[in-house]
Amino acid sequence: MTSAPPRPLNPALLILEDGRAFRGETFGAPGETFGEAVFSTGMSGYQETLTDPSYHRQVVVATAPHIGNTGWNDEDDESGRIWVAGYVVRDPSRVHSNWRARRSLDDELRTQGIVGISGIDTRALTRHLRDRGAMRVGISTIDLDADSLLAKVLASPRMEGADLVGDVTTPEAYVVPAVGEKRFTVAALDLGIKTMTPYQMAERGMEVHVLPASTDFATIAALAPDGLFFSNGPGDPSTADHATDLLRDALAAKIPYFGICFGNQIFGRALGFGTYKLKYGHRGINQPVVDRSTNKVEITAHNHGFAVDAPVDRATDTDYGQVTVSHLCLNDDVVEGLELHSDGRLVGFSVQYHPEAAAGPHDAAYLFDRFAHMMEQHQQGGATPLEPPALSTEPPAEPSAQPVDGASQHQQGGAN
Repeated sequence: MTSAPPRPLNPALLILEDGRAFRGETFGAPGETFGEAVFSTGMSGYQETLTDPSYHRQVVVATAPHIGNTGWNDEDDESGRIWVAGYVVRDPSRVHSNWRARRSLDDELRTQGIVGISGIDTRALTRHLRDRGAMRVGISTIDLDADSLLAKVLASPRMEGADLVGDVTTPEAYVVPAVGEKRFTVAALDLGIKTMTPYQMAERGMEVHVLPASTDFATIAALAPDGLFFSNGPGDPSTADHATDLLRDALAAKIPYFGICFGNQIFGRALGFGTYKLKYGHRGINQPVVDRSTNKVEITAHNHGFAVDAPVDRATDTDYGQVTVSHLCLNDDVVEGLELHSDGRLVGFSVQYHPEAAAGPHDAAYLFDRFAHMMEQHQQGGATPLEPPALSTEPPAEPSAQPVDGASQHQQGGAN
């Protein structure tokens, strides 16, 4: 058990765009920050949450009251830096105790310049966001005047219309080699990819070529991939026109497709559906989703403020085949997955949640097996049944803390 040296409890102010204010103490770095206030319901996995590029320009409120007890290690980062704009906790742990911990959460926040606030009623703040919806917020340790800080909040950009993929994508392509025998080549468009995702694929024999978001179709075609993957990412999917056009080219070329989170929203747009902003979004590691092909309920990890507007009661014909809604959230009936079939074959699918589960449960890890099965059937020219054969549900081995090849630039936040 490691005890952090006592720090002075300097005052801090949080104010929402509707004027609701909370006063507490500094947590993390001193300073001032602005973003969209969202809440995450996970009781663990804060390190993975904070380093998830999908949280870029968001101020995350932890609904669990006690945060930081396991410290910060050098192995669980989902990218090379913390991406949240700010962090809000009720009761930061005064000590951290874990055999992998190298420093405290507070120390890491300070090192990376992340402004936070502690000692406030996060339950009241969460309820306010549930009632009123996600909204702009400011946290400051230097401007404690509510009216002054509110004016800065109202001048800050909204998440609607935000094009943020360019901030988080890798500046250069890199390869994550297959573990063991190589079975497939996958082109993965990095829209804010998490470290665990390509490793989940590599554990299943996929050589993953992680590509910048600006990649054109000719570059992808030159790889002759067995499958195409679009990752998670931040911002408003309605701004991602390049990725949408790229995916349409790939679908026309009949390249099998798998998308996660932002990749699900891009899939929806490519198929002709719209997207919309949720009131307060889904964020946490305990969200129930039903797979409509099996009626199995899975507990899944989520981080999305936008969703696909697709009909759930019927199939839709598109230029690329027939699409159906494959997964629904049981809390609010939000579309959580799509499947595309052409000539009796599954040619593409996506989910809104995070089967890589970093952090989170492993209920949906089978989707990486489904991707492998779809590519295998495509190679053989056969039909892909809705239900693939029984596949491993064991989580893959933990990835190495060291990135592979050119991954180091992305892991170190090279896009910024």
